[in-house]
Amino acid sequence: MCVALPLAGQSLQELQEGDLLFCCADTANAITAVTSGVEELPIDHVAVFHRIGGERGIPFVVEAIQPVVQLTPIDTFLYRSPHVIVGRVTADCSMERSVKKCITMLDKPYDDLYLPGDSAVYCSELVQLNYVTSDGSLVFAPVPMSFHDDNGRVTDYWIEFYRQRGMTVPEGEPGTNPGELSRRPQITIIGKFTRTR
Repeated sequence: MCVALPLAGQSLQELQEGDLLFCCADTANAITAVTSGVEELPIDHVAVFHRIGGERGIPFVVEAIQPVVQLTPIDTFLYRSPHVIVGRVTADCSMERSVKKCITMLDKPYDDLYLPGDSAVYCSELVQLNYVTSDGSLVFAPVPMSFHDDNGRVTDYWIEFYRQRGMTVPEGEPGTNPGELSRRPQITIIGKFTRTR
């Protein structure tokens, strides 16, 4: 069971199409070791809120998660994380167009290599590529990818992760991550859901 803890009167019924739902990890992991979210929260995933059937429709999220970009019922999604932070895009954004663009990516494979420009998609890349202004420009420009710790050293986990795949770590390549995305000035944090059991 999940309950909404209001930061600004937030509840499930008040979620709007295209709100971003940022998941906080139970424990530190390879992603949270090299990135941090708003208020230094251990954010390691993000999804897009979408109602099937319009304003009063059934609540889902669109998310890039193994094995493919998919629609997940909101209750299933909220139960996976101890805390889910709700962000609302407050910049110039064509929300209807942006969510429709996300939906066109359903069934694309999940990108577990976190590489830009390929046919697979990872969670924050789904947002970064598809949220657009009314004139079609990207709301969220790519940022340099970060696989390093607070000391600027690429962590052993990521060195070994890419070595096993015959690759070097794509440190500094253009991309995105959910923690950094949650800190963008184009997003206002409006609420939080907390898992109660």
